[in-house]
Amino acid sequence: MNISVFRFAKRSWATEDLEQITPLPLPKMATPAVVMSALVVIALLLFVSVGPMVWRQDPSLQWLSQISAGPSGPHAARLISESGAWQPPAAEAPQTLIVHDANTEFVRLQWPKLDGIKRYRIYRSSAHKAGLGLAIAETDNAYYQDQLQLSYQIYRYTIADAETGLLLLAREVRPEAAISLFEAQLQGLVPVGRTEGSQGQWVELPGHPLGTDALGRDILARLMAGGRTSLFVGVVAPLLYISFGCIFGAIAGLAGGWIDQVAMRFVDFVVALPFLLFMILFRVAFGIGPGENGIMPLIVAMLMLSWPGSARLIRGQVLALRGQAFVEAAKLAGVSTSRTILRHMLPNVLPMILVAFSFAIPQAIFTEAFLSFIGMGVSPPTTSWGALCNDGIKTLLSHPRQLLLPAFFISVSVLAFNLLGDALRDATDRRAGVAKA
Repeated sequence: MNISVFRFAKRSWATEDLEQITPLPLPKMATPAVVMSALVVIALLLFVSVGPMVWRQDPSLQWLSQISAGPSGPHAARLISESGAWQPPAAEAPQTLIVHDANTEFVRLQWPKLDGIKRYRIYRSSAHKAGLGLAIAETDNAYYQDQLQLSYQIYRYTIADAETGLLLLAREVRPEAAISLFEAQLQGLVPVGRTEGSQGQWVELPGHPLGTDALGRDILARLMAGGRTSLFVGVVAPLLYISFGCIFGAIAGLAGGWIDQVAMRFVDFVVALPFLLFMILFRVAFGIGPGENGIMPLIVAMLMLSWPGSARLIRGQVLALRGQAFVEAAKLAGVSTSRTILRHMLPNVLPMILVAFSFAIPQAIFTEAFLSFIGMGVSPPTTSWGALCNDGIKTLLSHPRQLLLPAFFISVSVLAFNLLGDALRDATDRRAGVAKA
């Protein structure tokens, strides 16, 4: 029986053959979504860290004359002393509706006293809106001083008979920007105790690019302050509970036997607890003392309930590595346990820890935002994006930006960190990269 020799001949690889072998591509991290997410994360960090150095407004400072005001730039305002009760000067009665003074502190109106009209009703509305607007007062006098939350816009005042509703007079008025002497002293614009010569002077007021909230506080400054709290909790809390979970899971995986079983049953018990319910209970049990901001009780509560996921992950990885050939070879070579862990196990576990940490950050940000939204998060005057949403829900219909702006920052930060976590997971999981190739 003849057997061909070439079937047993050694194969000699030519250079051309080697050049035709194309290596499998590794997953690419620099995708457009990942680059955009990284830029968003960097922008958020700069916004909450460098932003307050540029925009030096106190987030807790209340501007009484600019409650729920829209976006505005720096402008001048006239100093007005406390008005109190007002009566028009004794002179000839006007023939129509006249304005004695109009500023954002008060608008003083006077009209002729008409025969047969015993009581007048005063309406106020924005000039660009149809209808009479809000009925702000009823009076027997032929004059009125309006001090009801005025702003720098054109108003339309309408005088009507309070009994019959007959419309009598109307006029459009644009108040000039003004600030009371008391508020100017409160904000440090005028020295306290100085009243002589201050009436009628002009002072420069800072701008509010995103407007003010229902208490007259600058929204941009509060977004920066709230971002510092949200990102601090979002980074520190996962760092603590993932570290604890990794140590707990590694000890259980290395020890094995009954220690591993007892440890895993304890993990199952913690996982079985209703997360949000016990988070709220822990938050209430810890309480907040005088002068505390509520951040540390929130972090401790998250630490006590959020570690089992990372413990299970690391325990499973350690159990898998214990049976690997290179670990067994290290043991046979007499390598110490600590060196085996540091040299062979930790490099294989570290990528999974980084991926778990990257996914835990958006989860912690959202958890803090939810607890602050329902009033179980940080306590005033400390704020966060969730607390700002809680404040903004009260003025959603009239001033929606007070809710939409912090909600936008929460959504963007959670999305950006999730996309970065996906990219890090694909880069560290070679099998996922090969499958995609």
